[in-house]
Amino acid sequence: MTSTTVTAAAVDAPSEPARGGTPVARPGRRRTRRAPLPYVLVLPALVALCVGLGYPLGRQLLLSFQDYGLAQQFGQPATWVGLDNYRRLAGDGYLWSLVLRSVLFCFVCAAVTMALGVGVALLLRLMSRPVRLLVQTSLLLAWAMPVLAVLTVWQWLFDSQYGVVNWVLTRLGGDFAGHSWLLEPMSFFMVAAVVVVWMSVPFVAFTVYAGLTQVPEELLEAAAVDGAGPRARLRHIIVPVIRPVLLVVGLLQVIWDLRVFTQIYVLQQAGGVTRDTNLLGTYIYRSGIGEGRFGTAAAVAVFMLALTVVLTSPYVVRMLREEES
Repeated sequence: MTSTTVTAAAVDAPSEPARGGTPVARPGRRRTRRAPLPYVLVLPALVALCVGLGYPLGRQLLLSFQDYGLAQQFGQPATWVGLDNYRRLAGDGYLWSLVLRSVLFCFVCAAVTMALGVGVALLLRLMSRPVRLLVQTSLLLAWAMPVLAVLTVWQWLFDSQYGVVNWVLTRLGGDFAGHSWLLEPMSFFMVAAVVVVWMSVPFVAFTVYAGLTQVPEELLEAAAVDGAGPRARLRHIIVPVIRPVLLVVGLLQVIWDLRVFTQIYVLQQAGGVTRDTNLLGTYIYRSGIGEGRFGTAAAVAVFMLALTVVLTSPYVVRMLREEES
């Protein structure tokens, strides 16, 4: 009795008649069907995301082509002006100064935040467990503190009459008695940058430290045995391993620091000169809510969105390349 073994490929492949009339199996590729269940499960979240983001974006884009002011808030139909809002903004020198100011402030804050956050993460890796837990708890408390509470504390620190900063600098021999840090644009943005960086460093430190825990200790020990110093290990081992984390965190910092609003607005209310200390976020708010020029504010918001895409596109391209490699 003979047994015949039939392969799965032969069973799935279509047969064709041979010269002797006996059908012969022709090898072929098996077609795999993807189950629709994952797509069905993702569909509700995708629809909610499209509605939640698509409607405000579409509404904003529509307003940017209209003359929408206070009269339209009481029911008067909006006037369609087409690209007039964009043409007016393109010829506004003050807006372009705001763009330059916002981009510089964004990159300075993002660079300082990344440098300090990565440094803190590297130090956390070298600390003992009790000290590391203490530092992590302090960072978590600083990160979780409400923005307005943080700004209240920093306003008191830099207060012209009772601020600790002026008191310390005066005791060190400087002439800072009654000095107003928020009156001059340069010192205003220095204080704002300190607040923004102070609130952003914990996030970077926690995220990068989580990436550092994935660096193989055996690889670092082998590099140390081969004579690689701390700087060489950082450059050739640690940074390549955590590069995807650094790219994501850097991308988020650029986005957040470009659209910063609360810190600038509150410090302006505390004594800053509005026109000299505006950024794109506060300019949009004051144009829309403050002056009732919602069409102009919407056009600036659309321009700010396009600027964000331009500034973050190199990060996105590099992240995609990293993922492919």
